[in-house]
Amino acid sequence: MEKILDRFLRYVAVDTQSDPQSESQPSAEKELSLLKMLRDELLEMGVEAQLDEFGYVMGRIPSNCSEDIPAVGFIAHVDTAPDASGKDIKPQIIRDYDGGDIPLKGVEGLALSPSDFPEMLSYKGHTIITTDGTTLLGADDKAGVAEIMDAVQYIVEHPEFKHGDICIGFTPDEEIGRGVVKFDVKKFGARYAYTMDGGAVGELEYENFNAASACVRIQGRNLHPGYAKGKMLNAILIGMELNSLLPVEQRPEYTEGYEGFYHIIGFEGSVEKAEFSYIIRDHDIDLYEQRKKFIQKCVDFINEKYGEGTATVEIKHQYYNMRKEVEPHYHIVEKAKKAMEMEGIVPLIKPIRGGTDGANLSFMGLPCPNIFAGGHNFHGKLEFVPLESMEKASKVILNIVSLYCE
Repeated sequence: MEKILDRFLRYVAVDTQSDPQSESQPSAEKELSLLKMLRDELLEMGVEAQLDEFGYVMGRIPSNCSEDIPAVGFIAHVDTAPDASGKDIKPQIIRDYDGGDIPLKGVEGLALSPSDFPEMLSYKGHTIITTDGTTLLGADDKAGVAEIMDAVQYIVEHPEFKHGDICIGFTPDEEIGRGVVKFDVKKFGARYAYTMDGGAVGELEYENFNAASACVRIQGRNLHPGYAKGKMLNAILIGMELNSLLPVEQRPEYTEGYEGFYHIIGFEGSVEKAEFSYIIRDHDIDLYEQRKKFIQKCVDFINEKYGEGTATVEIKHQYYNMRKEVEPHYHIVEKAKKAMEMEGIVPLIKPIRGGTDGANLSFMGLPCPNIFAGGHNFHGKLEFVPLESMEKASKVILNIVSLYCE
């Protein structure tokens, strides 16, 4: 078998950053490079697989059990976040980690330190894969991709391993909230599925944020600054004033658990025009709707103060909390929990402070909780993943398959 580390390093070498400004599917042509690679690897292993026009790879391993067993799916996304570059990734492999700081050698003075990330101490003696500090790593979610492919390879090479129908799915554009908008659940063929897209070992999630994006546009009025008194409307300053209306304590850096937030993720502007981009998150559907209304109230206040049309907002729904759709099938959560315990892992069931493809899939008729992929510090240059965590995730996949076969 190919080692999971070699597989992971091969996948992160492919730049698959998705593009939120693109309207195409997938959003970036380069995502197809890895998707084609995965399709071909499945075919080479003798697994029925295809890549469709929307960038979805779907594979299927037929059951070798005589019993009527529900088909189970495993899904991961190939794209990396727009928040940091995913090009020319130079991973560092730290073997037998000693618990100290890990210098990220591509940027002088930058290091991963247990003083900032105490969870690193849980991995003393492990092999840790980091970035060099110039890019993200791509463990979100190429660790999940590698884990699924590692499990597939084991199943193919061990015909004595009993299993029902297994469905494999790889998606583009999850990081920009469009991962499964055209995913054909019926064609995929699974009755239940799991995304391998969580963080640390043991994470098991069937609740996530309700999510929306908001784009606030400010129309200013520019004049020569020497003659601007009583006439100029500075779009940048008006936008900053609107942003100041949002409660400071409801920013991501001050929230945890079930607490929602408003998060400004982008700004571009001049005196004449400015644009402020936000994401809105809350686990509670009523609070989520209130947050969207509050953004609109802030815009209305600005228009009342500076004139109608000064501010406009476009709010787009992204996904809902999957709990409503997964909880009636709670046995799938119980199976994942038991699969972890079989590997000596203590399951940590908690809400996702984010979202996965599984959120939308659950509302499309495919209940789909989320399982750890092993990584930490996603979406940035301090991302890392322990090799042993990926190995455990692959074994959890096999255990889930076995439990369904029982």
